[in-house]
Amino acid sequence: MTYVPHTETERREMLDAIDVPSIEALFEGIPGPIRFPDLALSSALSEMEIDTEMRGLSDRNTAMDRTASFLGAGAYHHYIPSTVDYVLQRGEFYTSYTPYQPEISQGMLQAMFEYQSMICRLTGMEVSNASHYDGATSLAEAVLLALDATGEDRRRVLLSPAVHPQYRDVVKTYLRGTNASIVGDDDSEVEPASLQSLLDEKTAALVIQNPNFFGQLEDVEGLAEAVHDAGALLIVVCDPISLGLFHPPGAYGADVVVADGQPLGIPPSFGGPHLGVFATRKAYVRRLVGRVVGETVDADGQRGYVLTLGTREQHIRRAKATSNICTNAGLMALAAAVYLATLGRSGLKQVASLCYHKSHYAAAQIRDLEGFQVNPHAPAAPFFKEFVVELPRSVDAVNAALLDEFGIVGGYDLGRDYPSFDRHMLVAVTERNPRSAIDRLVEGLRQVTR
Repeated sequence: MTYVPHTETERREMLDAIDVPSIEALFEGIPGPIRFPDLALSSALSEMEIDTEMRGLSDRNTAMDRTASFLGAGAYHHYIPSTVDYVLQRGEFYTSYTPYQPEISQGMLQAMFEYQSMICRLTGMEVSNASHYDGATSLAEAVLLALDATGEDRRRVLLSPAVHPQYRDVVKTYLRGTNASIVGDDDSEVEPASLQSLLDEKTAALVIQNPNFFGQLEDVEGLAEAVHDAGALLIVVCDPISLGLFHPPGAYGADVVVADGQPLGIPPSFGGPHLGVFATRKAYVRRLVGRVVGETVDADGQRGYVLTLGTREQHIRRAKATSNICTNAGLMALAAAVYLATLGRSGLKQVASLCYHKSHYAAAQIRDLEGFQVNPHAPAAPFFKEFVVELPRSVDAVNAALLDEFGIVGGYDLGRDYPSFDRHMLVAVTERNPRSAIDRLVEGLRQVTR
């Protein structure tokens, strides 16, 4: 419920509290023609005219399915089997929300249980929740778990700068106002091996991304042992598609694994909704936030599913909860479950293999272009489906020319987040990019940079 100040004294107190001189100044950021009460609205339109107007606006967008896109950086254009949308659009799933009453929520609860089971197998972990909003919130919650699990004396978080910049920003927001500190985040040259040397008795967690934000696979040999010897937890951010080809984080000692589940059957959709994957060791199951679904039997011995192992505070007594996360992305978790069940182990491996080989083909072709360098900061590092390209021109100029002249959506401008990476583009290649599209990209880069 929103409090509205009624008296002049109350309005003055409110304005003073937010350091704004007047009510007019409070709203001056809103353009005049759309500011109440002098709204400059067009005349009313019929339903048919509204439909025409909206379709015209929609046609101004660049549709991912009708163009070649090499933009990734956390949201990817993967193929989505028709089974995913078919299940999602069923009314019993599309409208279901909070399954607090298991007797009327068995379908959704079982779907979430299956999702958790598949995420555990995928990540090599023992327990999973269902689920968080996106990869960034999952990482922030993982950091909070580590701070809570390791004790009050450990308030340092070693955060690799090769973790997605937006994920790092969300972690900083979560920790603002606490006595926890972040180390390593502001140095783009720091690698996990360097972070490892910073481990001490004050460290709660070491966070890496693997493959990292630049698409490269990190050297994790001995990393978990060093982290555990220091009494800290190892948190790994991953690309779930990569786990169809490479060892899961659980196999090299991760304590918490998080990911954005968008590649698992969820379209980019202008940046959302996404899915936050969160899996950990059984030792931390009581510290999980969000929802955990368990399998049991009822009074008649029949199999059933319920929300389990979650503290009441997490859902109701919010002041005593361990997190502000109380809802989930249930429909998106269902999409991921259907996607994984449709592909199976061999299908996921095939998708990952296509991403790997197509990205390496693209990198090899671009490397041969005059004036271009591929992964210049780490030329020998193995990579999965993304790689860095140093351009002879600005990324903005190259991307604009690619779109205007070739109908190609180019890569991500790394200079936005890393000042030392000016004129560096992050290129993503998925199974949706055929060889002909990759060859067009290479030819486009050749021509627009002459």
